[in-house]
Amino acid sequence: MRKFVAIYMLVIASFFIFSGQASLASEADPQAEVKPEQEIVVRAKVLKVSEGQELPEAMDGWTQGKEQLVTVKVLSGTFAGEEIKLSHVIPDQPGLGVVVKPGDEVVLSIQVEGNTITSAFVSDHARDKKLYYLAGLFAVLMVLIGRMKGLKSVFSLILTGVGIFYVLLPMLFKGHSPILATVLLATVMTTITMVLVHGLNYKTLAGIIGTTCGVVVAGLLALLIGKAAYLTGFSSEEMQMLLYIPQKIAFDYQGLLFAGMIIGALGAVMDVSISIASAIEEIKRVNPLLGTKDLFRSGMNVGGDIMGTMANTLILAYTGGAIPLILIFMAYEMPYLKMINLDLIATEIVRALTGSIGLIMAIPITSMVAGLLFNRVKRKSAVDSE
Repeated sequence: MRKFVAIYMLVIASFFIFSGQASLASEADPQAEVKPEQEIVVRAKVLKVSEGQELPEAMDGWTQGKEQLVTVKVLSGTFAGEEIKLSHVIPDQPGLGVVVKPGDEVVLSIQVEGNTITSAFVSDHARDKKLYYLAGLFAVLMVLIGRMKGLKSVFSLILTGVGIFYVLLPMLFKGHSPILATVLLATVMTTITMVLVHGLNYKTLAGIIGTTCGVVVAGLLALLIGKAAYLTGFSSEEMQMLLYIPQKIAFDYQGLLFAGMIIGALGAVMDVSISIASAIEEIKRVNPLLGTKDLFRSGMNVGGDIMGTMANTLILAYTGGAIPLILIFMAYEMPYLKMINLDLIATEIVRALTGSIGLIMAIPITSMVAGLLFNRVKRKSAVDSE
């Protein structure tokens, strides 16, 4: 039985991975026309910075900012090792200017014609190495503190990233149903993650069933309420930009919105489900005489303690991202009736509450499934002893 389940999961995982790779491969155009003049993006190091002239005033009283004369050394690509002198403009608008100093690593956009650099400009700071250091620290701490389970957790996180970027996103890019694809991938990735970290046992099975049911509830609720509330899916600039991509894909924008809600709730629901299943397993180990009803009651008690903090976690996470927007509403004294009915605000409220409801529903489902499964262990042991 266990071998069959393991092989079944491996086949499903392989199918999703290979289908994702095929989706990516189908999007590539091997006969893409090579333009005579093209833009390449490389890493560069700032060698020298000197102040240039103050730029003149632009329209409506805005100033264009100031100019820096920058010398950079290309660190990657065909032109690695070459030094380039360029004019770098820093706009007056906060957040738009990239202020550089000697020693900084930057992302350099270069216009190339043949083998000659025609122009170059600094597009942003090179932040990727810092992100890799942070990710490495995270992985090391996981392994040091969690040991083998920590290592398995890191590996499962990598698999989750592979599933999202090489399976889910290519499927969405090809126009597949966002909700169906997301629920299927969430189920598969939950199964793989829990089996990898916790092994193949009743605790894992209860956690998988509880997580899947909670995520499905959150997805269905988001779909129903979202359509009833006329959520368009265009509450973010990124979603609006999808209308103008060159591939001209007819996305299901509401579906993409609801798929994002499902992914956002998945981690918290998974955490709650496996926590309850682990607690019931431990309770059953300490007192093997407890029946399904007692185990269910114990799971609900544990779930009640978890529920408050985890629901707060979801809602606070979404609220934290909306603080600048809320401050804007306060500054312009927007009426509450207008604010609460904005597509953007309604979307975030639905996102937070549907995820929290999915988390809440995972508690009784996991408690019931775990109670039934672990009570089966007791009955099976009693039969074997006879």
